[in-house]
Amino acid sequence: MPMNRRSFLTSASVATGFGFPSIAASDEPVRFGLTPVFLTNDQMLVDGLRTYLANAMSRPVELVFRRTYEEITALLVAGDLDAAWICGYPYLRNEDKLALLAVPVWNQKPLYQSYLIAGADRDASDLSQLKGDVHAYSDPDSHSGYIVTQSELVARDEDRNSFFENTFFTYGHRNVLRAVASRLAQSGSIDGYVWEAVSATEPDLAAQTKVVWKSEWFGFPPIACQRSQLSSEIAQSLQAALINISNTAGGMAILEMLQLDGFTLGAENLFDEIRRRIEVLDAAI
Repeated sequence: MPMNRRSFLTSASVATGFGFPSIAASDEPVRFGLTPVFLTNDQMLVDGLRTYLANAMSRPVELVFRRTYEEITALLVAGDLDAAWICGYPYLRNEDKLALLAVPVWNQKPLYQSYLIAGADRDASDLSQLKGDVHAYSDPDSHSGYIVTQSELVARDEDRNSFFENTFFTYGHRNVLRAVASRLAQSGSIDGYVWEAVSATEPDLAAQTKVVWKSEWFGFPPIACQRSQLSSEIAQSLQAALINISNTAGGMAILEMLQLDGFTLGAENLFDEIRRRIEVLDAAI
């Protein structure tokens, strides 16, 4: 059941002290980056996440947003962020420099799918029926919002540069849904978790679209830090805060708004299917 503002603020005020490491308070903020995979349109969610992490880590937290995946990934790799919630594709592209901190758990698994969507009244049930469309992608570094569709076209021996009549990037999965719902695009590539989440919170918007095709299961977009900083106090404290988020009322409120079950440590092989998609696409270039 969605939590109202008063009950959220009440629960957030007790989001401390449940299994977190004992660290000294610090005035130095933790810089945590968020990409457009994150449902950033809900200010209460953003404020709640910042409050929860600050309480759990005993230090201020700065949430950093950018328009593109590339910008957030570049900040993380350069050391200008302590950690970021990124996508599997940029994580693997930089796996020599980045390390896993945590992976979200959705519907009891750290997995999600890529969806192809079209208008609700469209008579289509497969990618092949979207040929010639104006197609909306999320971001050129988005696995579910670009890489999957591109690699699927290659695997089907289709010309990925001419299959669609026209394509554009919306720089946000929710924006892909809006583009298709408004008929600005005839079809789109979207994170399945985001489509399902919006279906639950904005059913009238999602109902203007339909899922045409679903991919195999992939490792959920991870939270990562610089590999060289994995054992640092900040990284370990943030990891503990995420893994233990379901142990507090404030943390549970955040999970409800995100429609997630929690976070797990994850493993490198969780992203093997994404790696396979990347290899298919790289071989075609």
